[in-house]
Amino acid sequence: MSDYFQANFPLQSVAVTNSEVNSTSGDNNDDVSKKLALTIADAAADRKGGDILLLFVADVSYLADYFVFVTGYSRAQVRAITDAIEEKVETEWNRRPIRTEGKSEGSWVLEDYGEVIVHIMLPKEREFYNLEAFWGHGLRIDLPTTSVDSRGKPT
Repeated sequence: MSDYFQANFPLQSVAVTNSEVNSTSGDNNDDVSKKLALTIADAAADRKGGDILLLFVADVSYLADYFVFVTGYSRAQVRAITDAIEEKVETEWNRRPIRTEGKSEGSWVLEDYGEVIVHIMLPKEREFYNLEAFWGHGLRIDLPTTSVDSRGKPT
């Protein structure tokens, strides 16, 4: 039986070369992921989420293509931002998060959309865990600017 197995399967890896089909689909997936992440950031901004940060982490992590970090200034606002993101993504993308954690506590909500992971945190949690520094080697994506007050809250 082992001879049969070895005879039908090569022991060496087969190199896969880049083709137009592969590179186009990869670019398209990145573009879709980025548009989803921007939709999420926009929904958070609509609910006055603060210090919105979008990181491209696909080159440094297999977990997701993008992380979105948002500050909510109360537990109610954290939940409202979460609901706004879910509603907007469901409306525009016909998608629900794969998993949502922490919504009942409201101090740190994590939403997993597969290629985009969203962290909505109270300022104390965001400062304590400092995930931006941990994932700081990811590429920061600029968002459309809005005016903010001295505490980083949008006006």
